[in-house]
Amino acid sequence: MKPLNPSSIRAPFARYSHGAELPTGQRLVFCSGQLGIAADGTVPETAKEQADLCFANIAAILGEAGMTLTNIVRVNAYVTDRAHMQGYMESRDAHVGTPPPASTLMIVSGFTLPAFKVEIEVVAAAPEKRRKPARTATAPKF
Repeated sequence: MKPLNPSSIRAPFARYSHGAELPTGQRLVFCSGQLGIAADGTVPETAKEQADLCFANIAAILGEAGMTLTNIVRVNAYVTDRAHMQGYMESRDAHVGTPPPASTLMIVSGFTLPAFKVEIEVVAAAPEKRRKPARTATAPKF
């Protein structure tokens, strides 16, 4: 990923890139928004803990495609209060790669359950998997 941060506009407010350019031959994975809920249904109390769990869930999804959190090129995140921004941003900064991906953070009125404070969705990219050449059958020699 090539970060796009033109000098003609204000630098990013935090650790993210204004844009991200991908080279030719990249495959993309789009992750649905992940909430801070564990497989057993527990929801951590703090926004940072919820964001950490969101990124853990995203890591599992990306792992299914042979990718990691370092493959993230775009983050869309949602928090239910400005007070949750710092915890979310600490988690994001700890989990995304370098250069940082393009990122948007929005404050929303809520999610499906009042306990949820953070939701995170991402787009990740990695080089196309190389396909093994097809094996050709050879006739037996007599």
